[in-house]
Amino acid sequence: MTPYGSRARGEPLILEVDPAGTPRRWLLVEEAITYHAKHQVAWSIGTIVRTFHGGLSRSTGERSELSTASIIAIKGSGVFAKEFQREPALINPALFVRDRQVCAYCGDRMRERELSRDHIVPLSRGGEDRWMNVVTACRSCNSKKDNRTPEAARMPLLYMPYVPNRHEHMILQNRRILADQMEYLMARVPKHSRLHG
Repeated sequence: MTPYGSRARGEPLILEVDPAGTPRRWLLVEEAITYHAKHQVAWSIGTIVRTFHGGLSRSTGERSELSTASIIAIKGSGVFAKEFQREPALINPALFVRDRQVCAYCGDRMRERELSRDHIVPLSRGGEDRWMNVVTACRSCNSKKDNRTPEAARMPLLYMPYVPNRHEHMILQNRRILADQMEYLMARVPKHSRLHG
């Protein structure tokens, strides 16, 4: 599930991590509560995001409830370790946030709808659709550069691309991160990241 999918308006997402603390994905609150109900949460930290109330116990008369914190570790999720050795998925909204919505050629900051993904080495010339070969470009500069390298187009790059680590990538995916989630993720974002600037 990506945070760009549907969710209740204003509802925060829960950060799912593995038992070692490596971020895995963003969860809807209901998905997090399901993990709690199935006793699959190894540990949790952060503020309580929501509490669900159940029925009354016949034997005690007490009402059941399940709460979820903003960060939860799921048991057995270490089996996905290979997934995290791979490069994070390249999606335009995350790319634009990585590059602070600034065109790599003219330096103008623009709204997301005015931006595009530019391949430094064009795909038709053997370039790859990967983090190290893409930058954010305004539509005008992307059109002007056309099917050329920056050198051939005489349009030098104003900044260099880089591959975000797993923690940074989680930040790039979610526009409404809770303060404790941001603190948790930023503690492991490399110093070269543009998120520090």
